[in-house]
Amino acid sequence: MATRIDKEACRAAYNLVRDDGSAVIWVTFKYDGATIVPGDQGAEYQDFIQQCTDDVRLFAFVRFTTGDAMSKRSKFALITWIGENVSGLQRAKTGTDKTLVKEVVQNFAKEFVISDRKELEEDFIKSELKKAGGANYDAQTE
Repeated sequence: MATRIDKEACRAAYNLVRDDGSAVIWVTFKYDGATIVPGDQGAEYQDFIQQCTDDVRLFAFVRFTTGDAMSKRSKFALITWIGENVSGLQRAKTGTDKTLVKEVVQNFAKEFVISDRKELEEDFIKSELKKAGGANYDAQTE
């Protein structure tokens, strides 16, 4: 059975993360049978990491505040999480299903496909977003 996405519900969750006035900084998109629907959401990145268990595959849209001494701005990441215990067939299907998610989640600075919890660390994601972000006006050397 072909995977579908609940575009209206997923778009509402996506827009909640994009809204600077919202405390919600992440939302997951998960499988409900053959349909991708909004999952959990939250204001703390560590709460998102708890969703990424070895037996699930999910997509996440996350807002990070990045920048340097001269400017702070929101940067967005699209994260595909595939747990270690997800079957090979489901792993393969996740790649094609991501195109459905990208019909809703269209604006992000960097995309990640992660199976190792260490790569979910906030500092790692932020440093990758910073690299993708261009100019760094911070006076410190890295």
